[in-house]
Amino acid sequence: MSTPSLSGATGAFSGFTRLCKGLAVVLVGGHIVVQVLPQAVDYLALIPARTIPFGWNLITAGYIEQSVYGVVASTLGLLFLGKLLEPIWGSKEFLKFIFVVNFLTSVCVFITAIALYYVTRQENYLYMPLSGFHGILSGFLVGIKQIIPDQELPLIKIKAKWLPSLSVLLSIAISFFTAESATYLPTIIFGTYMGWIYLRYWQRKQETKLKGDPSDDFAFSTFFPEFLRPIIDPIATIFHRMLCGRSEDSTDAQGYTLGGAPLPGSDPIEASRRRERGARALEERLAADRLAAARSAEELEKDASQNV
Repeated sequence: MSTPSLSGATGAFSGFTRLCKGLAVVLVGGHIVVQVLPQAVDYLALIPARTIPFGWNLITAGYIEQSVYGVVASTLGLLFLGKLLEPIWGSKEFLKFIFVVNFLTSVCVFITAIALYYVTRQENYLYMPLSGFHGILSGFLVGIKQIIPDQELPLIKIKAKWLPSLSVLLSIAISFFTAESATYLPTIIFGTYMGWIYLRYWQRKQETKLKGDPSDDFAFSTFFPEFLRPIIDPIATIFHRMLCGRSEDSTDAQGYTLGGAPLPGSDPIEASRRRERGARALEERLAADRLAAARSAEELEKDASQNV
């Protein structure tokens, strides 16, 4: 089976889903609002000192881009990554992923800002307006890692499974040369982690009705190079038991196993099948895009010949 290309080939700028187009309108609309009414940032962005009582900014902050570069990058990222993920997850699950990851990322950023204030006593951590879609985009990269981990990027020849790690690493590197790293770095880190938490433990599989992806290929240590995994695995296991011990016990009771046999979705073979289905779905979409582009070209040629 041929592997789908992330470059999108001929139909790169076509085939965007209706949901992604609608969300893109929300991003552009939010940017226009804060440009026309600058005071709206105080109510829509995440300002830790004002989150209580303005609790809704834990939700709205993720959809507000304060700069032109931010809204352009976020809109393009949403359209292209959504074009890959939504057909596989389904529109309902795609929208649920965005809502949950955005909310949890905002909560973590809020707690981090409060903690930084108490450690440093710098009030800018309390009154800095934090917003942007980049946390959700970081979660999307985790989704790409899950469904097509071995797909190589066309230009830099890096496998897709390293996209989330490279995004975080690059953001950390840039933070050493920028004064306002607090406006984006925590969001990217927590967006990546919450995206993984959701896909690892909470996402419900339509074909099996089970939750999460317990395969070894999607373990937390796979975000790190091979030589670091013996160090990361024991630490990740401790946090896994602390955070998910109860749910794991109930899962064992209901079972990822039945009569000693693993249920679908709980073993590496099923995880491999999921990736194959994801790759097949992407390949079919890209083929449809190429076919639509070819038909459009034929129609143009016919129109040109008739005009002559």
